[in-house]
Amino acid sequence: MAKYNLKVNGKTRQVDVDPSTPILWVLRDHLNMPGTKFGCGMAQCGACTIHLDGNATRSCVLPVSAIGKSAITTIEGLSENATHPVQKAWLEHDVAQCGYCQGGQIMSASALLKSNPKPTDEDIDNAMSGNICRCGTYLRIKEAIKTAAKTSNAK
Repeated sequence: MAKYNLKVNGKTRQVDVDPSTPILWVLRDHLNMPGTKFGCGMAQCGACTIHLDGNATRSCVLPVSAIGKSAITTIEGLSENATHPVQKAWLEHDVAQCGYCQGGQIMSASALLKSNPKPTDEDIDNAMSGNICRCGTYLRIKEAIKTAAKTSNAK
């Protein structure tokens, strides 16, 4: 075991875990942040997406030892009371069906809009291609991202 000081959602948190433990399990099992979901365990489905220094990152394959001083943002830390433009647009477009993948979808979408505030359809498709939705809400996801982009750009 090793001690790590992690910056998660703006707060420093200390954990004592095996260095090879994926950050997904540190967040869920040690820091009680269940919004980041386990999907495939191979970084293929996107359910485990977090932000690492603002970049969408798959947490299921990222060992805690690789985090260093990077800032982690989870779906719980994206905004208080679901006030982020992407979260608001998700509700407006009734994106979620089962909801399992939505945390990862929202984290990927918000990272896209942070780096590209006016994405094209192709930009959205490329950024979201690593996120699987078994319910098939892809059209609503794309529309929600477009709405969030307009809302974000209006500020």
